Amino acid sequence: MGYHTELGGCGRCMKYTLFLVNFIIFIGGLLITALAVWALVDKVNYVTELTNNNMLTGTVYVMLVGGILTAFIAFLGCFGAAREIRCMLFTYFVAVLLLFIAILLAGIFGYVYREKFIDTFGQQMQNSLRLYREKPEYTEAWDFVQSRLHCCGVRGWRDWSGYFNEVPISCCRLMTDGRPIACNRYADSINQYNSYTEGCLQQTQMFLQKHAAILGGAGIAVAFVMLLGMILAISLFRIIR
Repeated sequence: MGYHTELGGCGRCMKYTLFLVNFIIFIGGLLITALAVWALVDKVNYVTELTNNNMLTGTVYVMLVGGILTAFIAFLGCFGAAREIRCMLFTYFVAVLLLFIAILLAGIFGYVYREKFIDTFGQQMQNSLRLYREKPEYTEAWDFVQSRLHCCGVRGWRDWSGYFNEVPISCCRLMTDGRPIACNRYADSINQYNSYTEGCLQQTQMFLQKHAAILGGAGIAVAFVMLLGMILAISLFRIIR
């Protein structure tokens, strides 16, 4: 099995580096799992109600499974490196390679179809907006999203005027004491000082664009760590006899 093989200085360096890399990946997997659980409990259900689409919920479940899988694979790498088990190192290499390919394909798919996703979400949000007063779950979802994202309607506050004579109170800005301004009494009194005028779809896009550099940097860092882990694992696999 290759237990406790005597390694040279280079081999020991690779062994400890691989262990450290996988320990970091293990922590990252746990953080992804925690983030997915938090999103499912606190955020995603409201957005799912607005879009009438389970795509986002499905994406978060994929994150949840991916986080658990990542933590498990990292554990294999840590254990295989610490105990110098060749079969476990090779299994780790194959698992990371498959995970790397899956993440790469998911990123390409998301980039290619990003406009289609946005258009679909926008249309579904428009459909749920029409039922704001008819279904309590839509009322709660819209109020939550608008107050949290500081937005109003799908593409702007005028989306509400097509169906109602006023905007919801959740579109109104808050005063210093935390109470909302009564901006929804008259439709012609709405302005950028007493209400949120940006659409919720646009606010979501702006948030993603604002954090694109962070997300891109994180993606590059993850790819680098995964590649480093694969190189170290296969190198250590070849050294151990």
